[in-house]
Formats: sequence, C-alpha cells, structure tokens
Amino acid sequence: MNAALYTAIIIAITVALAIPMAHLIAQVCAGKQPRLLAVVAGPVERGIYRLVRTDPSEEMSWKRYLASVLAFSLAGVVALMAILMLQGFLPANPSHLPGLGFDLAFNTAISFVTNTNWQSYIAETTLSRFSQVAGLCVWNFASAATGIGVMFALIRAFRREGVAGLGSFWADLVRIMLYILMPLNLVVALALAAGGVVENFGPDRYADLLEPVAALSDGQGGYTVLERASIQGDRVELDGKPVPQAVIISRELLAQGPAASQVAIKQTGTNGGGYFGANAAHPYENPNAFTNLVETVSILLVPMACTLAFGIGVKNSKQGRAFFAAMLILLICALGTVCVSEQAATPALSASNQVNSMASELAAGGNMEGKEARFGIAASSVWTVSTTAASSGSVNASHDSLTPVAALVAMVQMALGEVIFGGVGSGLYGMVGFAILTVFIAGLMVGRTPEFLGKKIEPEQMRWAVVLCLASPFVILAGSSIAALMPSVTSWLSTQGAHGFSEFLYAFMSTGANNGSAFGGISPDPWLNICLGLVMFGARFMPIGAALALAGSLARHSRVATSAGTLSTTNALFVFLLILIIILIGALSFYPVFALGPVAEQIQMIFG
Repeated sequence: MNAALYTAIIIAITVALAIPMAHLIAQVCAGKQPRLLAVVAGPVERGIYRLVRTDPSEEMSWKRYLASVLAFSLAGVVALMAILMLQGFLPANPSHLPGLGFDLAFNTAISFVTNTNWQSYIAETTLSRFSQVAGLCVWNFASAATGIGVMFALIRAFRREGVAGLGSFWADLVRIMLYILMPLNLVVALALAAGGVVENFGPDRYADLLEPVAALSDGQGGYTVLERASIQGDRVELDGKPVPQAVIISRELLAQGPAASQVAIKQTGTNGGGYFGANAAHPYENPNAFTNLVETVSILLVPMACTLAFGIGVKNSKQGRAFFAAMLILLICALGTVCVSEQAATPALSASNQVNSMASELAAGGNMEGKEARFGIAASSVWTVSTTAASSGSVNASHDSLTPVAALVAMVQMALGEVIFGGVGSGLYGMVGFAILTVFIAGLMVGRTPEFLGKKIEPEQMRWAVVLCLASPFVILAGSSIAALMPSVTSWLSTQGAHGFSEFLYAFMSTGANNGSAFGGISPDPWLNICLGLVMFGARFMPIGAALALAGSLARHSRVATSAGTLSTTNALFVFLLILIIILIGALSFYPVFALGPVAEQIQMIFG
C-alpha cells in the first residue's frame, strides 16, 4: 500500500477514535463515572475503597500525591522482583523456568513499573505464565494509570485557585483502570484474539522443521546458525570439513500463552513489552495486516485522547487542539522522513547494479532488511515513528536495520522527551512544560505578560518547567556518560564504529525516555542491567516530581483576567513557536552525540 495513503488511514482512524475517548478521560478526571460503566464497575470501585480504607474525596497536596506515587511504585518494584525471582516455585509455570537473577529481576521490575518495558531477556524462554500475567500485565495497567493520574492532577491545578489539593492519587488510579483502561483493552484484546493473536494457557508446543539446520551453541542458551553448513545424517560439514561441536536442530519451539490480553494493554498503555521476544514481529503476537492496523492505532489512541482531554479538562478546548496540532505536525514530519529514507534504501543499495532497490509490482524495493514481508516498508515505518513518538517501545521491525536517517528520527523523537503525543499522561505534562517555556520566552521577545491558561508564570513555575523539560536529557546523557567509562562497554555491542555507538546511545535514549524499544545489538551484563534500571527510574520520577510540583504551585495561584497584553497560546503563531522551542532544546542537548552516531554513519555510507 502507498505509504502516504496508509499513514493517512492510520491517523484518520486514530483521531476519529481519540475524540470520544478524550471526552471519557475528561469525564473520569472530573470524578464523574460514565453511566453504563458505573453499573458494572461502580460496586467494584466502592469495594476497593473500603478494602484499602481510602477516602476518594480526599484532596492531596502535591507532596502527598508524589509520595503516594513513589510509595505505590516502589512497592510494585519489590513485589514484581519477588515474583520474577521466585517464579520457579510459583504456579502456572509449565516449562519449569527458573527464577531470574537479581540484576535481571531489578531491571525488569523497574522497567515495567516505570512504563518503560525495556526487555533484557527473551520472554518466551525466560518468564512463566504467572510472571507474565500476575506480574508484567498487572503493571502494564498500573504504570499507565499512574501517568494519566499525574496528568489529572495537572489539569485540576489549572482549574483551581488558592488551594493546595490536587485530588486523590488512589481514587485516580482506581477510576482510570476501571473506567478507561479495562473497558478499552477488553475491546482491543477481543479484536486481536479474533484476528489470530494467541490467547491460551496451554503448554508450549514443538513443530518439526521441514529442513533441519546446523548451529553452534554459545553456552548460554543461544545458537548461531551455520548458514553454509551441510548436514549428512548426524554429521555437520562446513566447506567440506566436519564440525563436531555443531548441533542439528530439527524442531522449533512454539510458545503459547495469554498474549492477546497483554498485547492490548502494552499498546494502549504505551508500555511496549512484548509477550514474545520478537515483539510485534512475532506471528503469534501480530499475525496479519488487520492485527497490525489495530495495534498501530492503539499506540497513538490514548496519547492523542489525553491531549484533547487536557483542553476539555481546563475548559479551553482550543488549547488542547493547539497542542494536538503541534504534536501532529512533528509526527507527520517524522513519518515523511522515515518513509522516504526507508523506501530509498541505503546509498550502497541505491548505487548497486546487482540489487534493484526500486519498488515495483513484484518487489517492495527500498530497505527491507529487518522487516517482516507481511508488513513491508510503509507499515513498518509508520509503526517505528509511532512507537518512538508515543513512548510505546513495541516494534514490528528491527530498528538495528533502519537507515541512519530513520534511526536518527527515532532517536530525536525520544530525545525531545516523548512529547510528540508521548506516553499516556506523561506526553501531555511534558508538553505543558514546553508550553510554559514558550510563553516565557515569547513574552520576553515581545514584552508581553507571561501567562498560561489564566495563570501567571513566575520564577517558581519556570524552575519546575525547566526541570520537567530537561530531566530526561539529563538522565540520558549522565547515565550514558557514566556507562561509557566502564571497561566492559565494548563487549555489550555487536559492532564497533558509528553504528556501534548508535546501538549504545539508543539503549540509553530508549530507557531514559521511558520508551523501551530496542535498537538491537546490545548484549546486557549485570552492570548494564543495573545501570539501565537506575536510568529508567530517574527518567520516570524526576519529570513526575517536577510536574506535580508545578501543579501544586499553579493550584495555589489565583487566576488572572485575560487582557490585551496576554499572549495567545491557541493560535498558529504559538504552535510555530512551541515547535521551534521543542526542536531547539532537543537539538542543543543531543546534537553532539547524534553527530557521533547516526549522522557519522550516514556520512560514511555516502562517502565510503
């Protein structure tokens, strides 16, 4: 399918669904339960409040709201680590998989609690059914609800004046899961299961290969296939010489499990962690064009809805549409760049006389390396841009095989703090930080009063807005700088040079932006697992702390009347300035490291 047409269809469907979803989110933010859902979920909600002995009408200060977020998340890290390390003794483990080591359990627990879902393991051969369902799937819901809850607190801050209360985190958490995430994901999971995504609790199965293959074991459960080897009975020969250490593989493991239910929330909650190691490139997780469309739409659905819900919640729908326009323009620019770059292929392929990189009726053309033939370049490019824009991290193609330009676009989107729609809730409050910076800078340029949505922007708000915008770049650059000094750093990478640096940089970009997608080529060791875990934790909770502190200061301020000196934040000029500030901050923060990675690799490809 034509890339432009496919992109237009995806965006049109997502926007059409995001509009009613935005009204639902705004309604839940206001504490109003949807009538139809309240019939079923209302008694459950009240029962939860009684069970945990919390008052849903409580008004928490920003410090108490933050303390609740941190306490809930830290408890989740401990509980999830316990499940992962003890899974060998827990039920629903038909393959009798052992528990994870401390470093991998630490990395995985923080990854899912922070809505990052970075995976330093092969899911189907590492985690039991119990770990996947009772551990990871539960935190797919909880981490997404936490991000939306912080957005709710910020919305209330703009609505209120002269008060310290931002609502109850516990009530927000329960309502978001019961009235938004669970109903949405029930529908998505049923659609995916109907489309062929596996959903069962049966044991893993084996299938006989049509042609056995020879491979060498790495001693750690992995194998390297000997492409040119010949198999003679029970002997393996390579270039006419026997290879006694080679093994003959005649069966393939077909992992089973409740994948559809976890794939649904991994997409809609911008979590991204795959039930299978190959993520959405796996035929059991994303078997056909229909499921690929559903999953692609699901990546952007809730982030788009959150943007529009912000405008509804603050009683200024134009502001939500202005944010939406800025995000959509950046998204379309990224989509166009990646699609064109991938279809044009690498300079070497384009110049080759032996390989036809032009698209035709019989050939996809372009850079098909690392892509599933059933999806092709257009669907893979749209997914790649969507997942790095929306802080999702799920993949349906290998990012390690992207052209340098496409890889640069993916990294830039993460470097901008995931504000191009971004994660559920987190993308919106990140954009608010940039909007406050834009108002302040534009006010200095034209001599107008720095105000935003009726709130005067003073030094306190500016400080928290700066922290909110720069927290992610700081964590990424600090974490990667420290890791680069480790003696074992070269052993983590599959290659050296500019591409190897891109592999290294992408890992810290992905975890530091709470994205979780993998560029590939990284072989983590215990030190890297610990380092990336700390990066994920800092990149998640530093912006949350800044967003809640900003909300607390805004809630205490009285509203000011709009005057002739107030800068409009809903017109085309503001959208342009907002985009400019976002790009400038991202470029100034990361241009030097980009020059050493994808930019250098592209130059090498052009000039040899």
